[in-house]
Amino acid sequence: MKVGLLTREYPPNVYGGAGVHVDFLSRELRELVDLTVQCWGEDRGTLARGHTPSSAMAGANPALATLSIDLSMTAAVADRDLVHSHTWYANLAGYLAQLLYGIPHVVTTHSLEPQRPWKAEQLGGGYHLSCWAEKTAIENADAVIAVSNQMRHDVLEIYPALSPDRVRIVPNGIDSSIYAYTDEREAWKRLGLDPYRPTVLFVGRVTRQKGVPHLVRAAAKFHPSAQLVLCAGEPDTPELSAEFTKLVDELRATRDAVHWIARMLPREEIIQLLSGSTVFACPSVYEPQGIVNLEAMGCETAVVASDVGGIPDVVRNGVTGLLVPYSPADPRGFEDAFAERVNELLGNPELAKRMGLAGRRRAVEKYGWDAIAARTVSIYESLGAK
Repeated sequence: MKVGLLTREYPPNVYGGAGVHVDFLSRELRELVDLTVQCWGEDRGTLARGHTPSSAMAGANPALATLSIDLSMTAAVADRDLVHSHTWYANLAGYLAQLLYGIPHVVTTHSLEPQRPWKAEQLGGGYHLSCWAEKTAIENADAVIAVSNQMRHDVLEIYPALSPDRVRIVPNGIDSSIYAYTDEREAWKRLGLDPYRPTVLFVGRVTRQKGVPHLVRAAAKFHPSAQLVLCAGEPDTPELSAEFTKLVDELRATRDAVHWIARMLPREEIIQLLSGSTVFACPSVYEPQGIVNLEAMGCETAVVASDVGGIPDVVRNGVTGLLVPYSPADPRGFEDAFAERVNELLGNPELAKRMGLAGRRRAVEKYGWDAIAARTVSIYESLGAK
């Protein structure tokens, strides 16, 4: 079976859960099918072919540049038996290949554009194009993979024209041999962090979706013994950057040990930070599954997370971590409750340790990439691809 995987993110250019998913899924799929990967950017040797925007798109809205990349990707999969696209950045390429070559198109939904209205801050009118591209691809896909039970519900609610029997659930996974506890702390020292101090860690993008401004406001009520480490890359927009910088500065005026690492760290350093932290914080306001919670669990770290989207599929409340209900109508109530749950674990390190060990067991037993790849191939085969 010849499969074309279509994606924006691919190593080394991985900045979110969708990119992690594609990275590890493609490793396993290569053992099961004849796989090619089409991604953004430069070629990655024999692993993936890179695509860049048409020169005619210079200065155009980013959504138009995306569509020009989709055209290039479509041309590159003429010899495939099936295409599998990830995120709206590649969905239209899958749909066009489906039309042009008469082959099945599988879509994995890592998020849904109508549930991310803040993207209009980045794309302006291009947000309407991203919504159109996603809607067109999903409604016409031969199969849609949702990464959680809530995600499947959301897909069918937002796109009611889609037949429920076309929507399957295959979660994100984790390589538990990579994401595993380490007692190495060199990265802590290099980054100016105290490895012996109780620590609350966030890893993710500074975007409305990830809820990190809520975390910074909540941190004003964290126990004063704790340090806060924000591994949070460049904010989505200048406006959000100014807002987030102001919040961090205000927090630093009230407590010490507030560290903002505004760049992507190597995986090895992230694993060290996860392993040494008391609590991993995931304050997302929208999260189809939240692969980063799995990574924390793999490193034996207890999680405090929003009770939204697919997070409850992964984080078992009271077992592998603590969940906090979120309502956009009461952001301050959410922040206060989040601080209370974090302090509950900061004040009881033995409980945090037990939850971390339970999280490791759950990650290993339920979320291996080999099983996820096998389930994905079974969907390909159900569509007649051979």
